[in-house]
Amino acid sequence: MEYLDVVDEKGQPTGKTVARAEAHDKGIRHRTAHVWVVRKNADSWDILLQKRSMEKESFPGYYDTSSAGHIPAGSAPVTSALRELSEELGITARPDDLVYAGQFRIRYEKEFHGKMFRDNEVTSVYVYSRPVDIKDLVLQKTEVDEVRWFPLDEVWDEIQTDRSRFCVPTGGLELVRNFLKTEG
Repeated sequence: MEYLDVVDEKGQPTGKTVARAEAHDKGIRHRTAHVWVVRKNADSWDILLQKRSMEKESFPGYYDTSSAGHIPAGSAPVTSALRELSEELGITARPDDLVYAGQFRIRYEKEFHGKMFRDNEVTSVYVYSRPVDIKDLVLQKTEVDEVRWFPLDEVWDEIQTDRSRFCVPTGGLELVRNFLKTEG
């Protein structure tokens, strides 16, 4: 069973832990780490998105953040980010390969597979910009059906009005967009 730190509004552990299933059943605040894999494309940016497995408990079959996951109790956000990047995409990275872009909140309630899912996360966001060739990736089939490059601005525009393809969190993508504006 996976245990998570219960955290305050700023994402600081409170000293209490909760089973992951209970966190989502009751909407208890916990931490996640997201990694956005990006590449420069002339004067714009592309983002690598994963298509979530149809077996996922939330948003099955939707395109989502490059790599993301819960932070186990007692772990650091960057450690979890590196682990998820390796497990989900087969990318072996070092801590200095990730650049911290900020933190945002995710909070929603939605039914999936006939059951209510209550998410209440404080999410640490990292950007990975080293070269990535999709054909070299090793996908975790229980989590990821496929990956594709998308123009960041097109995804941003689409999620403002249509959520039929993407479940990328608006707050996370906004952090990445603002971060990349400073990168040129």
